[in-house]
Amino acid sequence: MVRECVLDRDVEAVLLVVRHASGPSLGRKSEKVRELVTDDFYDFSKIEGELTGYDACFFCLGISSVGMKEAEYRRVTFDIAVAAARAVSKMNPGMTLVHVSAAGADSSERGRAMWARVKGETENAMLRMPFKSAYVFRPGLIVPMHGIQSKTASYRVIYGVLKPILPLLLRVFPRHVTTTEQIGRAMLAVVKRGYAKAVLEAGDIASVG
Repeated sequence: MVRECVLDRDVEAVLLVVRHASGPSLGRKSEKVRELVTDDFYDFSKIEGELTGYDACFFCLGISSVGMKEAEYRRVTFDIAVAAARAVSKMNPGMTLVHVSAAGADSSERGRAMWARVKGETENAMLRMPFKSAYVFRPGLIVPMHGIQSKTASYRVIYGVLKPILPLLLRVFPRHVTTTEQIGRAMLAVVKRGYAKAVLEAGDIASVG
């Protein structure tokens, strides 16, 4: 996502809100990019003054639910997203939000799969926030490009095993497999031009990106 923002001529500035400084990688060394380090993702009041003056918020934080209880998973998946959305919408009422969720999220919030219920609850909360417009992305399998690596160890193992066939999967299942580049381009596209649906599945993301 950072790479696509840096390459896009319409993007003038990028603010990355992070827990730790990441160093000069994935476009972060560009003059467009500034990192804002905070140790509290549940309360952005200390830094909200730094969050003003932006047209879009791309919320891309996510973790695997494997081995987690619902309350723990909800605290990371739902609580952080809501805290961030409240802070940026307060400072930028004309902003567009793009929230990255996952294929299979349960917007009814009543399904059996814990992770899908929490994801669906989070999506619904994001779409109710007072933004100019808001979109939810539900990618399926994501093919990492340009040196991007998942921070989740289990995902890195899976991608390592599938790496030889990822290009084939992308061609054969374009409605279920998406690249990080396509997602980044699609996020920028919906901010600039909008989209007919608020929730974009993998096929929508691929066509837009």
